[in-house]
Parts: sequence; structure tokens; C-alpha cells
Amino acid sequence: MGICRVLLWAASPWVLLVTPGAVARAQIVLPQIVVHPAQFDLASKNVQFDDARSNLLAPVGSVPYNIGHDAIEALPQGENAPVDKVLLQAPGVTQDSAASGALHVRNEHANVQYRVNGIMLPDGVSGFGQLLESSFIGKMALITGALPAQFGLRTAGVVDVTTKSGTALNGGSVSIYGGSRETLTPNFEYGGTAGKTDYFFSGRFLTTNEGIENPTPNLNAIHDDSRQWRAFGYASTFLDDWTRVTVLTGALQVHYQIPNNPGQPTSPLNTSINGMSTFDSSTLNERQFETNYFGVAAWQRSINGFDVQLSSFSRYSSLHFQPDPVGDLLLNGVASDVHRSAFVNGFQGDGSYWLSEAHTLRAGFTVSGEYTQVSNSSLVESCTVCDGTDTGASPFTVYDSSTKLGWLAGIYLQDEWRIVPQLTLNFGARYDREASFIHTGQISPRINVVYKPWEGTTIHAGYARYFTPPPLELVPTSSITKFIGTTNEPEVKLDATVRPERAHYFDVGVNQQVIPGLQLGADAYYKRDSNLIDEGQFGNALIFSIFNYAQGYQYGTELTGSYQLGNFTAFANAAYAVARGQDIVSSQFLFGQDELNYIRTHFIYLDHDQRYTTSLGVSYLWQDTRFSAGMLTGSGLRAGFANTQKLDNYATVNLGVSHRLSLGGFKPLTLRFDIVNLFDRNYEIRTGTGVGVGAPQFGARRSYYVGFSQQF
Repeated sequence: MGICRVLLWAASPWVLLVTPGAVARAQIVLPQIVVHPAQFDLASKNVQFDDARSNLLAPVGSVPYNIGHDAIEALPQGENAPVDKVLLQAPGVTQDSAASGALHVRNEHANVQYRVNGIMLPDGVSGFGQLLESSFIGKMALITGALPAQFGLRTAGVVDVTTKSGTALNGGSVSIYGGSRETLTPNFEYGGTAGKTDYFFSGRFLTTNEGIENPTPNLNAIHDDSRQWRAFGYASTFLDDWTRVTVLTGALQVHYQIPNNPGQPTSPLNTSINGMSTFDSSTLNERQFETNYFGVAAWQRSINGFDVQLSSFSRYSSLHFQPDPVGDLLLNGVASDVHRSAFVNGFQGDGSYWLSEAHTLRAGFTVSGEYTQVSNSSLVESCTVCDGTDTGASPFTVYDSSTKLGWLAGIYLQDEWRIVPQLTLNFGARYDREASFIHTGQISPRINVVYKPWEGTTIHAGYARYFTPPPLELVPTSSITKFIGTTNEPEVKLDATVRPERAHYFDVGVNQQVIPGLQLGADAYYKRDSNLIDEGQFGNALIFSIFNYAQGYQYGTELTGSYQLGNFTAFANAAYAVARGQDIVSSQFLFGQDELNYIRTHFIYLDHDQRYTTSLGVSYLWQDTRFSAGMLTGSGLRAGFANTQKLDNYATVNLGVSHRLSLGGFKPLTLRFDIVNLFDRNYEIRTGTGVGVGAPQFGARRSYYVGFSQQF
């Protein structure tokens, strides 16, 4: 059930033996082998400290699904695949459109926490751009289940990323990859060491004619160009044998054209604008621009049974939606130029202490302040009846802006108690506090049990109380009264404040190694929510807004299996899930009165509810050539009035082949060829109907890609 790894702890009488697997396990303490300064080995010290950092945040009793860089490379497209496409291979992860969040973990909208080298990245302004990049991932785990106390705030899942390092690379590579839809993406990376310092950096540019999913079933979208720049840097150095300092930085800039949907009717709210009473929606010219920057500095120390990491982090993100003034006004009744930005600064600390052979204590804190700015410049018309019969005056602009400073803070304490070698009890609690639109907090107890009745079998069960504050930058702040008597007047005038979600979460599962190389697992979960948080796209700007259901629940089961024999690997995952909510109790102005009335008395399926999801993949390395295939199936998301309809089932198959060439005295050159959606399955991800669903989206049609990567 995994490979044992020994941590050599300098200047300490103990060494920690960690056995990783599908479920984090208990630790055994052994005598230490002392490493003297004269014997300093940067590669082994980095491994030691990486494992010590993993021990700080050990997800005891939860359900980690591990994806190494080799596993990413074994997928069709390899590290050219976006991170969300890689995560779709994990159990319980559902595909969605980029405009709706790209993916869902266990049928929840967003609520996913991202950690890079153990440090939680704060939320950014919602949009399409992904800050993380598959090419700089050394390994990644999606952690779900009843999470231990160190994981708070975003709790549907934790994407835990460990970056590549210079000691592993000791060189670099350049690559070019491209194909269908005029896609082209050059990428470079370089890493190395200098004394006790390790460094790595990478950069990628992407240009494509399919930046966002096509709103039509056609082969190519209209007006869908995108230009994207990403960069990442990492450096760490040892101050002494027991102390490491690390800095991380990343940047993202994205330009999108919003794809057009031909044949859309004009709004019944308008009369005419500049003599125009109709507009061809295929000529609409909407655009969106996004930026994201983050920086992290961390200090880590491991000595005498004590591990600690202290870090500071900053993140700036912004989004600008630029409308087509005339087109949007005629088609939608409003043309909104929207700016959103968020600047977050914070501190995080995590520590663990080996108290005895039976007890490991863990404690930590996080505190952050976020300043958000939202400004809307909306072109509207005045109207009285607002049914197209008004003889209104010329369009005019309504300005609406707001700023907010919000604070989040949390602390936790827990004990990993190894009752007997086969049984571990991990229990603790965390306290979280938010101060933004409201001031509130919660004490959240957590308890997990891990039992290994015999070799190869691990059973886990857990309970977690969750507290999830709404992302500050997504809380709707429009001044409703400013739009009374205009074509942007909402039908419903109620706007209750968005509140944090509070939930009880139960999880139980088993993992079994059947024979060497074959591992099977099963997991079941149930979550009960009050003030369930959901997100939706409202209006023509492709930006999320937050609202609450008074109550809700999610439950499901997941099955997972993997097999490896020599150069052959295979995996298969299947999930069944249900997500429902009742009674919208905040941001009601975003909805129509008939829908609010229905949802008030009915538990409806959430728009991202998908009943069945499966993912399968195989890979075989024959000499220097790797063949890979993957399949993703789903029963379809929800649609229609109050999400009472369901989309059709879909299945897509991807193929890939890569070949590694040895070029005499040069480093290897890798060539690859991939086919996405082999059978050209034309399927709809979104219909443009449903609660908070703003536009139709179709899955990508069959696409061909080729590329090369040269090491140096």
C-alpha cells in the first residue's frame, strides 16, 4: 500500500517513517541517523523537508487521490493539458464549461482549495483563467472526504500541488504544441542548484481560436480568440541543516473574445437605438481580460521532533468585461462594462510535534485581509412599461461601484493518536472567523478513524463540521434602486446579504490492495448544509455571483481502481452523486419571481448536479514510445426552469502517442501526437437555461495536436 519513505532528521534523536497511500496513515517513530553539515546533500535534504512539510498537513482519514507528474505525462496531451482536464481523471470530479467553473468536486460549485507547497492560495476574482499550470507540477493530490482540522474555508476538495524542483530537473526544456482551432502553445522551463539553493521557473504562451466553449454545435466558434501568458518561479535555500526558506511567484494574463451565438432575438425591453431596432448576434464584440499575480515566502524548520512552516502570501487578481454597447443594449436591455479586483495579503502557520510514540500534535493558524473593488458602468434606457412600447429617450449610463475590506482568520489544534499499530484516531477542532458584509464565526470539530485490520486493507471513517464564508469579491453589490425605471430593473427587489455556509459532513470508505499492482477503493459521503452557497452567471457579463439556499444536501458514492504491471498502467473511476437545495434566501434580485416561488417550496437539483460520472485511462510504454487513451462519461448537468430538466449523456475518448528520441550527444527530444474527442461526439455541456446558467456551451469537437519537447 505505498512505498515507505524515511525522513532523516538532522540534530534530532528520531526519524519519521511515513507510509503514503490512498488514505493517509499513522506514523511510526524510529531512531535517527544524524546528517552532519559536511555531508550535506541538497537533493536528499529537499526530499526530507518536503516530507516533513507533508507531515504538517497529513490528511489522516481523508481520501487523497494522487497524481504524479509521470501520470500527467501518461495522459493524452500530457503536461499540455490544463489542470482542470487532469483533475477530471479523479473520482467524483464533474466536467463543466469554462464559463461555469470548468469542474465540480462531489457536485459542489467551486469551494475547492488550492495549495502550492503546503501554502493555501487565497481566492481570486472569478473568471476563466487558470493560474496553475500542469507543466510545473511535480505531483498533485485531490483530497476529499471529512477533512482534518488543518483544512478549512474551502472544503469540497483540496488540490495539493508540489512543484517541480531544480534538483529534479538540473536543466531545462523548450516545447511547442499545437493543432486544431489554430492552437499554438510554446513552453519553457529551467531548473538547477547552486550550493544549498534550488530553483525552478517556467513560462507558457497560448493562442487559440477556442478560448471558451462554443455556444453552438458547429465545428468552430464565432469570435472566440484567446491569448494567454503564464509564468511561475520557485527558489529555496537552506540557512542551516534544520531551516529552509522558500519563495514562490506566479503570474497570469488572459485575453478572451466572448464567442457569439447567432440568431438571438432582440430584447423586448427596448425600442430602437440610433435608428437600429434589430442586431445580428453573430457580430457581437464582447471581450474579457483577466490578470492574476501571487507571491509567497515561507520559512520551514525541522528539529527535535518539531516541524513548523510560517508563510506570508499576497495575491492580486482583476477582471474586466468589455461589452458591445449597441449590441448588448439591443439584445439584453443593458450593456455593462464591469471591473472587479481583489488584493489579498495574509499569513499562515502550521506546526506538528511528536509528543510520544502514540501522539503527534498539530496546530496552526491563518489570517488574511482582502480589499475588493467593483465598478459597473451600465448603458441602459429609461422605460415605464418596459415591454418595448415605451418611446424612451436616448440611452444613458448608470455608474455603480463599491469597495470592501474583509478579514478571515482561523486556528486549529488536533491530535493524531495511534491507539494500537492498526488503529489511529485523529481528532481536533478549528475556529474560523470572518468580518466582511457580516461578522460571524464557528467552532468546527473534526474526527477521523483509520483502521488497518490486516496488511493491504485500510478502512476510514470521519465527521467534519464545516464553515465556508462566501468569496468576498463575488458577493453581488449592485445598487438596485439605481436601476428602477430602466431596462435593467430587476423583477425582484429583495437583496438579503449572502451568509456563510455551515455544514455537517460524514464520510466512510475502504481501500484494498488485491494483488501487487492492483488497488481498489470505495467511498461514501453525506453532507447537510444550511445557507448552502452556490454561484451563477447572471446577465451578459460572464462573471459569477454568489447566493444562498436556506438548506441543501449532497450525497454520493465513489469507486476507484488502479493497476500497474511493468510498463502498463490503467485506472478506472466511477461516481454517483446527488446535490439539491431549497429556498433562495440571499441576492434574490438575481432571479425571477416565479422561480423563487417554486424553489421556496421544493428541493431542486442544483444546476451542477450530475448523477453519474466515470473516467478511465490506460497507458503502455514500449521501449521509447508511450501509447495512451482516456475516456470520460457523464449523465449530463441540469437545465430548464428551476433545474427540472437534465441534459443528455455524453462520452468522449482521447488518444495520445509520444516518442522519445536520443540524438547522439544531445539530450532527448520527445515528439507527441494527440486526438481529443476521437469519435467527434457533439454534446452539450450547458443549454443556457437553469438557475444561474447564462449561456449555452458545447464540448470541444474532434481536435488534433502535435508537439515536440527538447531537453537541454
